[in-house]
Amino acid sequence: MNKPTTLGELKQTEWGSDARIRRTVKDELRENLICLLENGSPLFPGIVGYEDTVIPQLVNAILSRHNFILLGLRGQAKSRILRQLVTLLDEEVPILAGSEVNDSPFAPISKYGRELVTERGDQAPVAWLPRDARFVEKLATPDVTIADIIGDVDPIKAARGGHLLSDELTMHFGLLPRANRAIFAINELPDLAGKIQVGLFNIMQEGDVQVKGYPVRLNLDVALVFTANPEDYTARGKIITPLKDRIGSEILTHYPYTVELGAAITHQEAWLERNGRPLRLPDFIAELIERIAFEAREDKRVDRRSGVSQRLPISVLENVVSNAERRTIATKEKTVVPRISDIYAALPAITGKLELEYEGELQGPEVIAKDLIRRAAGKTFEARVGGANVRPQDLHGRALGDVPQGLQRGPRAAGPRGSGRARREKGPRHGGGGVRAGARGTGRRKADLAIGRARLRARPRRAEGAGVRQAWRGTEPLLLTPEGRGRIFFPSPPRSRHGQARFQRRPPPHRFLAAARRRDAPIPASRTRRQSVAAGWLRGRGDRAGRGRRVAPGRH
Repeated sequence: MNKPTTLGELKQTEWGSDARIRRTVKDELRENLICLLENGSPLFPGIVGYEDTVIPQLVNAILSRHNFILLGLRGQAKSRILRQLVTLLDEEVPILAGSEVNDSPFAPISKYGRELVTERGDQAPVAWLPRDARFVEKLATPDVTIADIIGDVDPIKAARGGHLLSDELTMHFGLLPRANRAIFAINELPDLAGKIQVGLFNIMQEGDVQVKGYPVRLNLDVALVFTANPEDYTARGKIITPLKDRIGSEILTHYPYTVELGAAITHQEAWLERNGRPLRLPDFIAELIERIAFEAREDKRVDRRSGVSQRLPISVLENVVSNAERRTIATKEKTVVPRISDIYAALPAITGKLELEYEGELQGPEVIAKDLIRRAAGKTFEARVGGANVRPQDLHGRALGDVPQGLQRGPRAAGPRGSGRARREKGPRHGGGGVRAGARGTGRRKADLAIGRARLRARPRRAEGAGVRQAWRGTEPLLLTPEGRGRIFFPSPPRSRHGQARFQRRPPPHRFLAAARRRDAPIPASRTRRQSVAAGWLRGRGDRAGRGRRVAPGRH
């Protein structure tokens, strides 16, 4: 089908209808969006994780014909969403040929367009503007001037055309007038200077602007969309109140809520389709890489106001695949398979994307990056293994360190309340719990003894006569060390049923004995000798055997 090339031919088509002539760019976005919703077509292909949060709010803003702003941290697909608004525009729209501000053939806003239609009438030339050219994007920086956004007087135009400087034909239009009948997007709006924001909302509301003191009225048909970072409100700038009041909807973006959504985004954006050897990426490697970003967003050493961009796992995955590819080439393997160790080779992709707090700066980004990898690996292992018993087992299927089945202890029977001495005196015949044999059966006691012997044999014994701290045990003979000065020596140190040495409080004074006269070997002491020595020591006097050699209790 041939496209109209003049205004007269254009009037004979559907573009000449009153509805088409009065339709603005916001009406155009609304109508095309309704068609997509009726057909069930995808609205924003490639945007993952916003189906139930951001996209419904975005649809409502477009249906309301609002200028809107996307507010979120870095790496949350704000700019990508704005660029995909072009898909809601018509394939082509007619404009007056040679117009700098995309004048409509039926209602031109510039002096050039009005004079062209007046002079040539239905023979005014018509050009067609594709929808890709109807999206104008500007990154807001502090050095942006009013001439960049609105325009300025061009002396060269005035000299060549013989016009006065106050003539509209001498004006060099900026980005906003050139976005007439299109979408104008400004990224990082708070970075824009205050006076530029004033000119922006003035042309949004009133439709006029002053250039070099000359009033120029431009009734622009434009859809304004913005992006901003919440940190910028206090860090580098702010949005002035009049401009913020004229923004219809404020839509908050966010990071992926689940690891699965984050892994899908990372796999979609990462460069994995490479020439050469085939790639086999284990799913747990992709999950571990994605968990690094999740752990970083929860770490107190990382600045949460700045956020952790979704570009971090994308860069890490690409570095991991590259390291595995390098190893595959060196080892002459046929398939590229990343490993856990390859993730540590991607530290440069992590350290450069973390904004650290003071504590993090002290530790260093590399230390924090390794800790994030270690924690992410633990979370991945826990998510996959769950509550499974991962203790090592022997050949019989028993976990190492467990007590054999025949030697396992039963539950301890609860004895009566009271002192241990009272329970020992009562014994099993008086209804008490007793000690060891009283509350437990003979078989259970044998099992305890067998366990104790087995553990004692497994533990290294200390040298005899070393004078280790041990508790008094009346069932074993008390020996004297020749040079121990009253220290107690046991041939077999008493131990608990777990094989540990028992450390109790010091025995009573009558248990201590004076050192023997003979120093060549330890000798057993009789009960009468013990009592006499203890009595003499308590009275502060020595006896005949230890006269002049008073023995004090040894430290144990």
